[in-house]
Amino acid sequence: MSEAATRDVVEDTARNSYGRLIAFLAARSGDVAGAEDALSDAFVAALERWPQDGVPEKPEAWLLHVARNRLIDAARRHQVRQNSEMFLQQIAEEAQAVAERHDHFPDERLKLLFVCAHPAIDIAARTPLMLQIVLCLDAARIASAFLVSPAAMGQRLVRAKNKIRDAVIPCRAPDPPEWNERVSFVLDAIYSSYTAGWDSLNEAGSTLHALAADAITLGRTLVQLMPAEPEAQGLLALMLHCEARRAARYSTNGEFVPLDQQDTALWSRLMIDEAERHLRSAATFKRMGRYQLEAAIQSIHANRAISGEIDWPEIVLLYEGLVQLAPGIGSLVGRAVALAQAGNLAAGFAALEEIPAERTVNYQPYWAARGHLLQLLNKNDEAQKAFTRAASLTDDPALRDYLFKRSAEVI
Repeated sequence: MSEAATRDVVEDTARNSYGRLIAFLAARSGDVAGAEDALSDAFVAALERWPQDGVPEKPEAWLLHVARNRLIDAARRHQVRQNSEMFLQQIAEEAQAVAERHDHFPDERLKLLFVCAHPAIDIAARTPLMLQIVLCLDAARIASAFLVSPAAMGQRLVRAKNKIRDAVIPCRAPDPPEWNERVSFVLDAIYSSYTAGWDSLNEAGSTLHALAADAITLGRTLVQLMPAEPEAQGLLALMLHCEARRAARYSTNGEFVPLDQQDTALWSRLMIDEAERHLRSAATFKRMGRYQLEAAIQSIHANRAISGEIDWPEIVLLYEGLVQLAPGIGSLVGRAVALAQAGNLAAGFAALEEIPAERTVNYQPYWAARGHLLQLLNKNDEAQKAFTRAASLTDDPALRDYLFKRSAEVI
């Protein structure tokens, strides 16, 4: 096999297996950073060996075999803990047994998510840590999302990994009394993973596409683990409603299509129905939360496939509740647009103006919304500038073209 072909296989294995392999190793060694280093060495070895020896029948098993040897070597050099070599040898034997019995290793990423949400971990590091070690986002992208420098984020992540190792935090799903203090971080990380995959949908050659499907898989697992947690069901409903529209988000020519203009015949009825079942189930617990409200908003949009209309006044009411529970920049912008679409244009624009400037400076949806509302107010010069600003803040070429087109159409 050529070097280029081997690299493609290695990259495909990394996309599909990296998170599961890290979780498997870290769950048993208690050393996240050590597991990352060992697996990184294993991938380097694959790039060197597979072009000569051929791709193994079970690439995951091969990688795990090499990684576990690296962990044992590191334990010998650094004497991580007493009897560490014996401990890691047990890991090796278990891993080999799993490799022989299964086509894929068990997915223990959810357990590792709860480790990252442990009270011993700095609150500011919990969600970023999950995004990196479990959901495989790079530190630079995470730093950008959290508005800190890559260097500062890197240091924060290193400290958190060291804490997991030094505090010997067990890798397991917590008992019910511990859920409340950890579950919100797990929910946020899964949703951040989904949106990272969703945002990369139209990026040619993106390695992030699989994130959306992985996030939904984790969401389903979380619902199974916590059937009485309505926000877990709300999150799953939200992701399913969004995922149902994947095929309609871009035209056959690759052009961006806004939600209210999408062809509803392209939406997945099966996913929408599943989302609705979870949303109804969540409502029975009578404990409203952010993800349930966001899913309910998407449910109203989904109903356009049946009614042909969007109930904007109902969306306004849901946004009013959302900004009370989670007054993030996204909910504030969404509320302003909903007010305008419901017929109260002045109130919508006033709500947009009330958002502090420091929160909107680099937030692309704000500038797109601002352009839309200014256009409705016939303030065309300002609308052009807002659309142009929004276009400059997106990495999606199709969305950028759409926003520039909106800017050019303002007369």
